[in-house]
Amino acid sequence: MDLNKVEKIEDLNHENTARLVLDMFHRIIIHYAFWFNEVKHQMGMEKALDILKNASERSYGIQMKRLSKVLGFEMKDGIPLPLLNKSKESLMELMDSVAVNWLANDGVWFQAVEFANDMNDAKRCNDSCWAQFSPFEARAIKNFLNLPARPGLEGLKKALNFRIYASINTQSIVDEGSDSFVFQMNECRVQSARKRKDLDDYPCKSGGLVEYTYFAEAIDPRIRTECIGCPPDEHPEEWYCAWRFTLE
Repeated sequence: MDLNKVEKIEDLNHENTARLVLDMFHRIIIHYAFWFNEVKHQMGMEKALDILKNASERSYGIQMKRLSKVLGFEMKDGIPLPLLNKSKESLMELMDSVAVNWLANDGVWFQAVEFANDMNDAKRCNDSCWAQFSPFEARAIKNFLNLPARPGLEGLKKALNFRIYASINTQSIVDEGSDSFVFQMNECRVQSARKRKDLDDYPCKSGGLVEYTYFAEAIDPRIRTECIGCPPDEHPEEWYCAWRFTLE
């Protein structure tokens, strides 16, 4: 179909109508992100995250109610019934696929900037993105788990197990006492892929310093983050990066 000759939506054929529906979903996502980014710019991250919680709950309810009617599926306690009808194993498989898609999307953006400009610009954008995503993910996890405002190190340990990364990588925690613990990334999907290709570790320390510091502080502002080692640092075989979290 020659879209140059199409004047209005009703003129689209069946396939391109479906493509437009998908494109509109994409526009909703981007518009949603622009709203959050602007509220953050105008009012600061903490206020934006508070507003996001309210807006996302209302938005989800409105959109799922409408979509369930159009697509013909039922909702139960705010969850699409087709999801609830899946087995726990199927849901875990779906969760893993979503997590890998998230990581792939992160890589796609990095490479898009790298190919358009250079590696330095890609790393700069990557680090800035983590400065925004980490506190958002921390707040999302706190809301999901109903953690208190200052859950301490035990709250951080629990939250680290609910990050998207936890579905992709292998991680562990080593207790050091009542006021600190060490978090280790034992297997990293990105670094392991590079290792299989006989490539050097990706130097992710600058992004990791932003990622883990902002995540920990968003869980509890009393927690301080120290990098024990992260590429390009030398590291032992049993982990790629390790971080010490201390409660002040």
